[in-house]
Amino acid sequence: MLSTRVISAAILLPIAALVVYLGGWAMFGAMLLVGMLAAYEYVTMLRSKERRLSYVLTMAFAALLIADGQWSQLGLARWGLLAFPLGILVAEVFHGNRSGSLHDWATSVTGAIYVGYTLSFFVRLRALDQGIYWIIVAFVSTWVCDTGAYFVGSAIGKHKLCPKISPKKTWEGAIGGLISGVLTAILLSKWLLNVPVGWGILLGVAIVLAATFGDLAESVIKRQVNVKDSSHLIPGHGGMLDRVDSLLFVVPTVYAASRFLLPLIG
Repeated sequence: MLSTRVISAAILLPIAALVVYLGGWAMFGAMLLVGMLAAYEYVTMLRSKERRLSYVLTMAFAALLIADGQWSQLGLARWGLLAFPLGILVAEVFHGNRSGSLHDWATSVTGAIYVGYTLSFFVRLRALDQGIYWIIVAFVSTWVCDTGAYFVGSAIGKHKLCPKISPKKTWEGAIGGLISGVLTAILLSKWLLNVPVGWGILLGVAIVLAATFGDLAESVIKRQVNVKDSSHLIPGHGGMLDRVDSLLFVVPTVYAASRFLLPLIG
């Protein structure tokens, strides 16, 4: 299992690095692809519990929200947040008040926001001055945090963190992830962005907390529908949503932090 994870990571990491380096249209196109795959997995998971979410409407709403990150001046998110919730509710009218309509409407709208709007911040963050460095801090700190938590938890983990949500996660692993993630964020933010160490510590803690809750949040969705992975798209890693769940929380957090810290670091 570990060897499969390593091989998949060895293939995906250079692709991710190239996309981040190129930015612009490459970043937008990649996030659109990631968003469509993740939204498709989300709808598939919910439909496995006899829900009837629309693939087309949910994925289209997610795509529009991602596009808002590329063309924020057009106000696509504002119009999308008006049109799609109402449109999806109208679609339920034509289903004749079938059982579960309200649930399907709510989970379709919130799922698109969960995937699409969060991914728009990947595009927004990369577009900032020194955005490539902020993305590097967000991505690498999250990956190191996840890796630290995995290895420490596997080696010495005994006390369950959230057994009803993610049975394999332990407090020992969480502490390992906290230490490795915060140290990485401090070093990278200081080296790449000249963020003072004190602010780097706070940034690192924010990243680790966001990564942890991002992971656990997706686990809640999976436990509710009784699936282990969002799909089997990536060998050893599950689906696309499994791969980006932590980053969906981390990148908006780092974007908000960057807006606060940029005036302080010039």
